[in-house]
This record gives sequence, C-alpha cells and structure tokens, in this order.
Amino acid sequence: MLYLRRWMNRPHFHLRTTWKGLQHDAQQIRPWLAVPATIVVFAGLGFYAYRNSQPFKHFVLAGVRCSRVGEAAILGAIDYKWTFSRAYDSDDDRIQAYSECHTRSAKRVLKALLANGGVFIKLGQHMSSLIMLPREWTITMRPLQDQCEATPYEDVETLFLSDMGATISDLFDDFDPNPIGVASLAQVHVGHHRASNKKVAVKLQHPHLAEFCEVDMEMVEVTLGWIKYWFPEFEFTWLGEEMRENLPKEMDFRHEARNAARAAKDFEHMRTSLYIPEVLLAKKRVLIMEYIQGARVDDLQYLADASIDRNKVALELSRIFNQMVFINGWFHADPHPGNLLIRPATITTKSPYNFEIVLLDHGLYFDIGTPLRINYSKFWLSLISPASESTNADRRKYAELVGNIGPDLYPIFEAAMTGRAGLEGTFEDDPSGPSLERASGLINVSRQTETEVELIRNTIMTREGMFTDILNVLRRVPRRVLMVLKLNDLTRNLDHSLMTTHSNVRVFLINAKYCVYAIWRDDQKRIINAMRDSGLLSLSLLSEYFICWWRYQKRYSTVVFVETFMDIQARLIITKAWLRGLLTHGFSGAHLAASGLA
Repeated sequence: MLYLRRWMNRPHFHLRTTWKGLQHDAQQIRPWLAVPATIVVFAGLGFYAYRNSQPFKHFVLAGVRCSRVGEAAILGAIDYKWTFSRAYDSDDDRIQAYSECHTRSAKRVLKALLANGGVFIKLGQHMSSLIMLPREWTITMRPLQDQCEATPYEDVETLFLSDMGATISDLFDDFDPNPIGVASLAQVHVGHHRASNKKVAVKLQHPHLAEFCEVDMEMVEVTLGWIKYWFPEFEFTWLGEEMRENLPKEMDFRHEARNAARAAKDFEHMRTSLYIPEVLLAKKRVLIMEYIQGARVDDLQYLADASIDRNKVALELSRIFNQMVFINGWFHADPHPGNLLIRPATITTKSPYNFEIVLLDHGLYFDIGTPLRINYSKFWLSLISPASESTNADRRKYAELVGNIGPDLYPIFEAAMTGRAGLEGTFEDDPSGPSLERASGLINVSRQTETEVELIRNTIMTREGMFTDILNVLRRVPRRVLMVLKLNDLTRNLDHSLMTTHSNVRVFLINAKYCVYAIWRDDQKRIINAMRDSGLLSLSLLSEYFICWWRYQKRYSTVVFVETFMDIQARLIITKAWLRGLLTHGFSGAHLAASGLA
C-alpha cells in the first residue's frame, strides 16, 4: 500500500513541482523576453513614425547630422588645445605638429560635411575660399567644389512639374537628362526652349534642400553656439549667421534673376567685355536662361586657339570687379573660376576687345555703402603709397574703419588684403624665420618668392596665438568686406594662372585708378551739394573743388603713365617669346610661345 500510495502520489507531485518550476522559469525568462520585445516594438514605432511623420523624421536627421558636425568640431578643438599647449624640441617639430593638427581637424570636418551633404557642402565651399585660414584647411576643403551628387532625372521631372505646372516635354523640344554641371544647391541641364526657339541652360534646385534647409540652419547655429560656449577662442558663430542670412536668397532663383538684371543694368552704358546671360523665365527653384558656349576664363589653350590676349583678360577681370566694388557699390559675392566663362566677341558686342567675359551664378550679391566704399578706397591708396610715418598711420586708421581691426591684428588683415607677408612698417620679421626685404608699398613689390610664401606659412604655424588671431579677424571683419577680399584673391590668382607677362603690380594699379576715381566722385558730390546750400560763388568751396580735382588728375595721370610703361614691358616679353618660338618651332611654335603654352 505504501508503494501504491507513493506511486499514486508521484504524478501529482511531479505536476505540482513542474507547475512551480514553470512559474519560476517564466519569472526568470520573462525579463529576457521583455527587453528585446520592447526594443522591437519601439523600433517598429520609430520606423513607422520616421516614414510617416515629417517632424519626427526631421528630429531624427537633425540629431544625426548635428552629432556629426559636433563630433568633428569638438574633437578638433580638443586637438588644437592639446597640440598648441605641448612643448617641442625644435621649431621644425612644432611646425610639423601644427600642420598635422590643421590637416586632421580639416579632414574631420570634411567627412562630416560630405556625410550631411546639401547646405553643408555650401558651408565647406565657403570655408575653402577663406584666404586667411591655414593652407591645410583650404586645400582639404577644395574637393567640395567638385564633389556634388546629381539629382536623379525622375526627381528632376517631379520638381519641374511641381514648380512649373507643366512637364519638361511641354516646354522643351529637346532636353538633355544628364546635367552639364552640378553644384551644392542646383544642377544645370541644356535644352531647346519651345516658346523662344532658343538653346537654353536650365538651372534646377536639388529637391531635398527645401525640406531640410531650416533644420540644417538651426542645427548649424546650435552646434556652433555650443562650441563657442565650451571653447570661446574657437568661435565660428558668424558662419551660422551668414548661412541664415544668405542661404534663403541663394535658394530663390527669382532673386538671382533680379540680381542678374540689375548687374546688366549697372554696366548697360559702359564699354565693357562683361556679358550677363539673359534670363527667360524664373521660378523659385527653376531658372531658364540663355545658353553660353565658352570655356573657363583660365583655359590657356582655348585663349590661344581664339587668339585672345591673356594679359587683357586678366586686366578686364580686374576692371569689372573694381567697377562693381568702388563705383557701383554692389558686387558679385561668389566669385570663382567656375562662375566665369570666356568666348569670342559677338557681332553685337560692347567689348573693346575680341572676347567677352561671361559672369554666371548671380544668387549672392552684397552692397557696400558710400562711407565704407570711400574708406576702403583710401585704405588701398595708403597700401599702394610708399611707407612713411603718416602713411603707416593711415593704413591702421582705415583698417579699423573698414574691417574693425585694431593695431594688434593689423598685420593679419593687411596680409589678407594684399596676399603678401607684410609691407615696410607692418611688423618686424620673425627672428626664427627667414629674413625678408619688405616693399615700401604695393607699387614697388616684386613677384612673390618661395621665401615669402614660406615666411607666411611659418608665421601662421609658429607665432604664439596666431591661429586664434586669424579666427578673431574672421569674426570681426564685416561680411561684405570678407567677400571683397575673396574678389581680390580671385583676381590675383587668375593673374597668376593666366601666366600674364605684365608685372604683378599691374592689377594693383587698376585698383588705384578706381580708388582715385571713387574718392573724386565723392568729393565732387559733397562739394556740389554744399554749393547748392552756400551758393556757387563761395570762394572756399570753389577752391576746395579745384584742389580735389587737381589731386584726382595728378593721381590718375600718374597711374596711367605707369600702366602704359608696364604694358609696353609686357608686350616686349610676349614679342621675345614669339621670336624664340619662331626660331625653334616655326610659326606654330611662335604662336604657342606667345600664348604661354611653350
């Protein structure tokens, strides 16, 4: 019986213990199931919200994009603090370490900008053109000029239908689906416009920009604000402010069409080689304009084939931009060789030469008020004049009026203006660097040597606090003045890439002519207005008018005389090259040698 009872109790016992075991196991297993189940549920909800909720999608993307930029910026700031605070065995070791730090930081930022795309590419392009940044930064950012992805043609068709209310085939007899150019904000296609019966260029904005523009601008401002809070010496908030002000203008092609029309009107009654393509139709994200067949302005082979004098091209470019800055007071603010084409002059041309310079991309212009414009003119004239105690005082005076730059930061600002290591009286040579004989003024500077380039580079690398001083200058200088510095840099670089035979001082002389004329026009207007109030027979005003006029004539005539002498020298150099080419390779060799190709 005992055995039977035990046997009978065994199933009950096992059932009971099994149930308790299951309860115990369930209690142990349930948390392990709950965690992954919760993750799966929330992931599913997040994926659904990402696909169906625009605000949630923007929130997620903003976080990801912000983390990329923030990581690059914070790591860079820490890297700079660590590198600059270390002790080094020699100047060469310090220069090497600083250069590597610049490169590492620039590459981090480049990686973040490429990953984010869109307006961040535009931000990097702007950084690549800041001439005061170390060379490692500008070189690293330079690939952003070409690394822009094209929008798929299907998305282009959708955007076109949305903005134009018609399909591409409705408006064009022919339309090339492959863009001829892709930039950070837009891409350009070629087509045949049915209504005008003209071959046209069609500029189309990348569709995704409008969706993320506001989010990206907010994110940039927040990120730069945090960097400023934690690392005050590394302040880049002005970049965010600049994006906030200018990007909406560049993204509205109707604004670009108005800028193009105004620029054309400013040069309407001038004999100039400048040509601005006609705009046929403009919507916010679609721009249809005249198609121009030409080449980059620095294409020496194209210039040689078209028998275009490269010296005249360089000088005309300088005249065009100086006219905008010093006389019109309203200038193109995104100048680079990709926005400039050259072509042989047409039958209806106003050009005094056998070529026309075509200016593209009119999305961003800046005005420059009369007081700033006149002070800027006087600053240039002080830089061109021979050094003296009064001239050096004028240079610092106008640097403060033009760029908000005090004496401590003046050498950096002057170097950015002139592209040189410093004029006489700017600052003493770095005793640890190579010695350099400085010019008294820009009128007598020689061609830049490797020694001077090395001196500039070593000064940036080795001088205590120099990098933070550069950032301070960038923060202080008004945006429009910074854009004018880009124009100066463009004309100097093109003068070099065109392999001109005239003196490197030649473009500075064009600056001087426009400065002198701008100051005379301002004096003339001021005195005539005073005469209207005091009467035409005011002897003091008549005397002042004559003095201003005589000073203008004297300065202008002096510049013209020096220009003529330099142009004769440049022509002699071309003639010698032509004769040398003729003797060695015949007429074809002579043509190539005179064109800078042999």
